[in-house]
Amino acid sequence: MKDKTIDYVLRTTWLAVNKMYNEEASAFGTTMATGFALLSIDPEKGTPSTSLGPKMGMEATSLSRTLKTMETKGLIVRKPNPEDGRGVLIFLTDFGREKRELSKEKVLTFNDTIKNNVSPEELSNFYKVAEIINNMISNKQIYNKNEHILK
Repeated sequence: MKDKTIDYVLRTTWLAVNKMYNEEASAFGTTMATGFALLSIDPEKGTPSTSLGPKMGMEATSLSRTLKTMETKGLIVRKPNPEDGRGVLIFLTDFGREKRELSKEKVLTFNDTIKNNVSPEELSNFYKVAEIINNMISNKQIYNKNEHILK
């Protein structure tokens, strides 16, 4: 593709990052999704299961499957939320905390490596562009939901 589109660069870059993390995670018998979930769970207070999906950008069915696998592997436990009788809090087990630290180490290595190979100005511009794209999408400034309706 001679003139790469913005979405093409975003998609191929994310797929490469995703593949890299999954290859690292597979060496430890896990997945990137599990590592990301471990990092998204508050290690002290636990995290309501309902806030994990939005926090991680995962659909409920995918999150449910990931949490079930994590529970089976002994990484997490579910406990009733004392502030909301219908809710569940997700807590890390000692094993989960150990794997969380490993996941954190991998993420920090990635970040440090990028920062050592990209100038602060380039990185700042990257963050600015990503923020603009996210805001435009959140504010429906790219595709208007109602634009397909004939008038």
